[in-house]
Amino acid sequence: MENEEDNSRATTYTTLFAGPDFRHELEIRRSRFITVLRRSPDEETARSLVADLRREFHDARHHCSAFVIGPDRMIQRSSDDGEPSGTAGIPMLEALIKREATPGVADLTDVSAVVVRYFGGILLGAGGLVRAYSESVSVALDLAPLVQRRRLRLCAIDVPHADAGRLENELRSTGYVMADTGYGARHATLRIALPDEAATISEAHARLASLTSGNLELRPQGTEWVDLPR
Repeated sequence: MENEEDNSRATTYTTLFAGPDFRHELEIRRSRFITVLRRSPDEETARSLVADLRREFHDARHHCSAFVIGPDRMIQRSSDDGEPSGTAGIPMLEALIKREATPGVADLTDVSAVVVRYFGGILLGAGGLVRAYSESVSVALDLAPLVQRRRLRLCAIDVPHADAGRLENELRSTGYVMADTGYGARHATLRIALPDEAATISEAHARLASLTSGNLELRPQGTEWVDLPR
């Protein structure tokens, strides 16, 4: 069943590699800035990072946060958590939304960031805080493992059992990604995964018609977001 992600204008985006939270610490004028990044496909996951770190670093003065969610980056939130207004959350959010994993393309999303600050006794001033929080997130992103996700359109092909192996091999040899194959009583069903783009799907229809003399058709099914190999 399709959801909001299926209807997104975006067909690719960059996010954190699936795995443990990423951590990095900077010391700036005796204050400790501990940045933690988490892959967050929804607001609940993003907000849980703040709650987790409040428990872990319960004696810290500030737990500032920002997150961006959704292929189209429609959900964007930030919090200064007691720092002067505009000096922490917004600089952190800007570091996320301006991140270019590919030169000229700022498409980072499904990421939450929390910067835990231990005050070192030296006041940084508003400008100093903006730079410190922005730098903390930017440096963490420089070091964190990132991955590109692509929306793929799953398409099914009903094919006689006797022809299934041959057709699957021919599709693989022309570069198509095979999702899976099911065998029913009357026929086999091959599924291929295509970039969810009109031109690519049209080309696949034409390729299948050529391979089967027009006897078989693609049946578009749902879409699926997958992490591309790094």
